[in-house]
Amino acid sequence: MSDSFSQFAQEFSNWAIPVIFFLILGFGAIKRVRVYEVFVDGAKEGFNVAVKIIPYLVAILVAIGIFRASGAMDGLIAALSPVLQPLGVPPEVLPMALVRPLSGSGSLGVMSEGLKTYGPDSLIGNMLSTMMGSTETTFYVLAVYFGSVAVRRTRHALPAALLGDLAGLTMAVFICNLVFG
Repeated sequence: MSDSFSQFAQEFSNWAIPVIFFLILGFGAIKRVRVYEVFVDGAKEGFNVAVKIIPYLVAILVAIGIFRASGAMDGLIAALSPVLQPLGVPPEVLPMALVRPLSGSGSLGVMSEGLKTYGPDSLIGNMLSTMMGSTETTFYVLAVYFGSVAVRRTRHALPAALLGDLAGLTMAVFICNLVFG
Protein backbone atom coordinates (compact mmCIF):
# COMPACT_ATOMS: atom_id res chain seq x y z
CA MET A 1 0.00 0.00 0.00
CA SER A 2 2.68 2.47 1.02
CA ASP A 3 4.86 1.55 -1.95
CA SER A 4 2.03 2.05 -4.44
CA PHE A 5 1.15 5.40 -2.88
CA SER A 6 4.80 6.42 -3.08
CA GLN A 7 4.87 5.50 -6.77
CA PHE A 8 1.64 7.43 -7.36
CA ALA A 9 3.01 10.49 -5.55
CA GLN A 10 6.23 10.34 -7.56
CA GLU A 11 4.36 10.03 -10.86
CA PHE A 12 1.96 12.81 -9.87
CA SER A 13 4.82 15.15 -8.96
CA ASN A 14 6.53 14.41 -12.29
CA TRP A 15 3.45 15.55 -14.22
CA ALA A 16 2.07 18.32 -11.97
CA ILE A 17 4.14 21.27 -13.26
CA PRO A 18 3.81 20.46 -16.99
CA VAL A 19 0.04 19.95 -16.59
CA ILE A 20 -0.35 23.25 -14.75
CA PHE A 21 1.77 24.99 -17.41
CA PHE A 22 -0.41 23.69 -20.23
CA LEU A 23 -3.61 24.47 -18.30
CA ILE A 24 -2.47 28.09 -17.98
CA LEU A 25 -1.66 28.24 -21.70
CA GLY A 26 -4.99 26.60 -22.60
CA PHE A 27 -7.01 28.88 -20.34
CA GLY A 28 -5.18 31.89 -21.78
CA ALA A 29 -5.98 30.72 -25.32
CA ILE A 30 -9.67 30.27 -24.45
CA LYS A 31 -9.80 33.76 -22.93
CA ARG A 32 -7.79 35.15 -25.88
CA VAL A 33 -5.00 36.42 -23.63
CA ARG A 34 -1.57 36.91 -25.16
CA VAL A 35 0.11 34.81 -22.48
CA TYR A 36 3.72 35.43 -23.51
CA GLU A 37 3.29 39.20 -23.68
CA VAL A 38 1.51 39.27 -20.32
CA PHE A 39 4.31 37.14 -18.84
CA VAL A 40 6.99 39.50 -20.19
CA ASP A 41 5.11 42.53 -18.82
CA GLY A 42 4.90 40.86 -15.42
CA ALA A 43 8.61 40.07 -15.50
CA LYS A 44 9.39 43.73 -16.30
CA GLU A 45 7.23 44.85 -13.40
CA GLY A 46 8.90 42.31 -11.11
CA PHE A 47 12.32 43.64 -12.07
CA ASN A 48 11.23 47.21 -11.30
CA VAL A 49 9.90 46.11 -7.90
CA ALA A 50 13.18 44.32 -7.18
CA VAL A 51 15.13 47.51 -7.92
CA LYS A 52 12.83 49.53 -5.62
CA ILE A 53 13.25 47.17 -2.66
CA ILE A 54 17.05 46.87 -2.75
CA PRO A 55 17.57 49.66 -0.16
CA TYR A 56 15.18 47.92 2.26
CA LEU A 57 16.97 44.60 1.81
CA VAL A 58 20.39 46.16 2.34
CA ALA A 59 19.15 47.87 5.52
CA ILE A 60 17.83 44.60 6.94
CA LEU A 61 20.99 42.65 6.11
CA VAL A 62 23.24 45.35 7.61
CA ALA A 63 21.16 45.48 10.79
CA ILE A 64 21.35 41.69 11.20
CA GLY A 65 25.09 41.72 10.60
CA ILE A 66 25.63 44.45 13.18
CA PHE A 67 23.41 42.65 15.70
CA ARG A 68 25.33 39.37 15.38
CA ALA A 69 28.84 40.89 15.09
CA SER A 70 28.36 43.16 18.11
CA GLY A 71 27.72 40.24 20.42
CA ALA A 72 24.20 41.44 21.15
CA MET A 73 22.82 38.09 19.93
CA ASP A 74 24.98 36.17 22.41
CA GLY A 75 24.06 38.56 25.22
CA LEU A 76 20.36 38.25 24.50
CA ILE A 77 20.59 34.45 24.40
CA ALA A 78 22.46 34.41 27.72
CA ALA A 79 19.80 36.65 29.28
CA LEU A 80 16.84 34.63 27.96
CA SER A 81 18.20 31.11 28.55
CA PRO A 82 17.44 30.87 32.30
CA VAL A 83 13.86 31.94 31.69
CA LEU A 84 13.16 29.74 28.67
CA GLN A 85 14.97 26.52 29.60
CA PRO A 86 12.38 25.51 32.23
CA LEU A 87 9.73 25.94 29.51
CA GLY A 88 11.44 23.34 27.34
CA VAL A 89 13.21 25.79 25.03
CA PRO A 90 16.85 24.74 24.54
CA PRO A 91 19.20 27.75 24.36
CA GLU A 92 20.60 26.34 21.11
CA VAL A 93 17.37 27.20 19.26
CA LEU A 94 17.15 30.80 20.48
CA PRO A 95 19.25 32.16 17.59
CA MET A 96 16.68 30.71 15.17
CA ALA A 97 13.81 32.27 17.10
CA LEU A 98 15.55 35.65 17.03
CA VAL A 99 16.92 35.63 13.47
CA ARG A 100 13.97 34.01 11.65
CA PRO A 101 11.69 37.09 11.67
CA LEU A 102 14.54 39.14 10.23
CA SER A 103 16.28 37.04 7.60
CA GLY A 104 15.63 33.88 5.64
CA SER A 105 19.28 33.42 4.71
CA GLY A 106 20.40 34.15 8.26
CA SER A 107 17.96 31.63 9.70
CA LEU A 108 19.00 29.09 7.06
CA GLY A 109 22.59 29.56 8.23
CA VAL A 110 21.54 29.12 11.87
CA MET A 111 19.62 25.96 10.97
CA SER A 112 22.47 24.52 8.88
CA GLU A 113 24.95 25.18 11.67
CA GLY A 114 22.63 23.55 14.21
CA LEU A 115 22.02 20.51 12.02
CA LYS A 116 25.77 20.01 11.54
CA THR A 117 26.44 20.41 15.26
CA TYR A 118 23.56 18.44 16.78
CA GLY A 119 22.40 16.27 13.88
CA PRO A 120 19.15 16.34 11.91
CA ASP A 121 17.51 13.64 14.05
CA SER A 122 18.23 15.31 17.40
CA LEU A 123 15.62 17.23 19.37
CA ILE A 124 17.42 20.48 18.56
CA GLY A 125 17.70 19.59 14.86
CA ASN A 126 14.00 18.76 14.67
CA MET A 127 13.09 21.91 16.58
CA LEU A 128 15.22 24.11 14.32
CA SER A 129 13.69 22.56 11.20
CA THR A 130 10.16 22.93 12.55
CA MET A 131 10.77 26.55 13.51
CA MET A 132 12.15 27.25 10.05
CA GLY A 133 9.02 25.86 8.42
CA SER A 134 6.43 27.28 10.79
CA THR A 135 7.53 30.91 10.90
CA GLU A 136 8.07 33.71 8.41
CA THR A 137 10.72 36.33 7.74
CA THR A 138 8.33 38.98 8.99
CA PHE A 139 10.45 42.12 8.75
CA TYR A 140 11.82 41.10 5.35
CA VAL A 141 8.31 40.46 4.00
CA LEU A 142 6.96 43.72 5.39
CA ALA A 143 9.93 45.66 4.01
CA VAL A 144 9.57 44.07 0.59
CA TYR A 145 5.79 44.25 0.22
CA PHE A 146 5.15 47.57 1.90
CA GLY A 147 8.37 49.08 0.57
CA SER A 148 7.54 48.13 -3.00
CA VAL A 149 4.28 50.10 -2.87
CA ALA A 150 5.65 52.90 -0.64
CA VAL A 151 3.45 52.16 2.40
CA ARG A 152 4.91 53.89 5.45
CA ARG A 153 2.33 52.98 8.11
CA THR A 154 1.91 49.24 8.45
CA ARG A 155 -0.84 49.53 11.08
CA HIS A 156 -1.65 46.10 12.46
CA ALA A 157 0.40 44.07 9.99
CA LEU A 158 3.56 43.96 12.13
CA PRO A 159 1.90 42.96 15.43
CA ALA A 160 -0.25 40.36 13.65
CA ALA A 161 2.74 38.89 11.81
CA LEU A 162 4.88 38.79 14.97
CA LEU A 163 2.02 37.13 16.83
CA GLY A 164 1.88 34.51 14.07
CA ASP A 165 5.65 33.99 14.41
CA LEU A 166 5.31 33.61 18.17
CA ALA A 167 2.55 31.04 17.69
CA GLY A 168 4.71 29.11 15.20
CA LEU A 169 7.73 29.14 17.51
CA THR A 170 5.67 28.15 20.54
CA MET A 171 4.00 25.27 18.75
CA ALA A 172 7.32 24.12 17.25
CA VAL A 173 8.80 23.86 20.75
CA PHE A 174 5.69 22.20 22.18
CA ILE A 175 5.21 19.65 19.40
CA CYS A 176 8.91 18.79 19.09
CA ASN A 177 9.17 18.25 22.85
CA LEU A 178 6.03 16.14 22.70
CA VAL A 179 7.05 14.03 19.69
CA PHE A 180 10.85 13.92 19.86
CA GLY A 181 11.62 14.89 23.48
